[in-house]
Amino acid sequence: MATAGKVIKCKAAVAWEPNKPLVIEEIEVAPPQANEIRIKVVATGVCHTDLYHLFEGMHKDGFPAVLGHEGAGIVESVGPGVTEFQPGDKVIPLFISQCGECRFCKSPKTNQCEKGWASDRADVMAAVDSRFTCKGKKVLQFMGTSTFSEYTVIDQISVAKIDPAAPLDKVCLLGCGICTGYGAAVNTAKVEPGSTCAVFGLGAVGLAAVMGCKAAGAKRIIAVDINPEKYEKAKVFGATDFVNPKDHSKPISEVLSEMTDGGVDYSLECVGNVEVMRSALESCVKGWGVSVIVGWTELEDFSARPVQLIAGRTWKGSVFGGFKGRDAVLQMVKDYLDKKVMVDEFITHNMTLDQVNDAIELMKHGKCIRTVLTVSPQ
Repeated sequence: MATAGKVIKCKAAVAWEPNKPLVIEEIEVAPPQANEIRIKVVATGVCHTDLYHLFEGMHKDGFPAVLGHEGAGIVESVGPGVTEFQPGDKVIPLFISQCGECRFCKSPKTNQCEKGWASDRADVMAAVDSRFTCKGKKVLQFMGTSTFSEYTVIDQISVAKIDPAAPLDKVCLLGCGICTGYGAAVNTAKVEPGSTCAVFGLGAVGLAAVMGCKAAGAKRIIAVDINPEKYEKAKVFGATDFVNPKDHSKPISEVLSEMTDGGVDYSLECVGNVEVMRSALESCVKGWGVSVIVGWTELEDFSARPVQLIAGRTWKGSVFGGFKGRDAVLQMVKDYLDKKVMVDEFITHNMTLDQVNDAIELMKHGKCIRTVLTVSPQ
């Protein structure tokens, strides 16, 4: 492309400081360096993790930054050493890298990787280096992706090349929320056919977990949320029961235990709240119950009584659904095109990058499942 090797000036939503609205700015995006790819971002979802960084985590070293990590786009140019990608490829940026060479990447037991932004600055949620500048200042790249920008530069180990037939304004959601929930059920919990499951929290991640439980053959899937308006949506993805903790005077774990003769086989916490994490654990049946922490938070410790684990329950955590990104996202896109997984059904609103603060408000107040922002025209 004519822009290859040159600095690109483009539009981005910049978070200058925590707990403040994003500002649409003109930023400069440097050309890709060795093993990097510059991507024209076409569409991005707005995920709760963006809000977590802005309103909850608020790490002093994490600003200014361009947020966004659930995107899809087209390769604009590649840096030296890049052979797997070329301009025009459709891609999904990944916040979990897959270098293919470290001990984690070589193990089938995990999707962790020793490289990428998370290797030494997970709490800041951004690497020290960045290809962004704005008004003469360096702007950080959020979670190694920064999809709230018309262009971004990403290490090739954090990019998945996908089927050119895939609609980018849909499959962008496979960059985080859907894979996170779906994989937590299928890969981390390893839900078995005929089992009983409970999913806590019915945002996009929770609904994807419901979908994963159904795909794994669960016979009963109990959706737990304090917003009754989400039940009809949960049924679309496979929920069989709905429980609102506000409707009961006793702890939700006792309610679920009574409903299921001692507790569910699997529970998935998709909120990012330490009290809900404990409730999800306590909702599991003793002996073999498995509870998976899916919601993201680093603000508080969680606790449990030792006997809850001594009695045979397993407490696990899951990031990006246990999926090895570069391999699995390609397959998830294929499964979507083959109508094996739902994606379109998660999208409740479509907006433009200029409306990013409106999209954030919708999510903050539980008024959407996923808003997809059009970032650049294809």
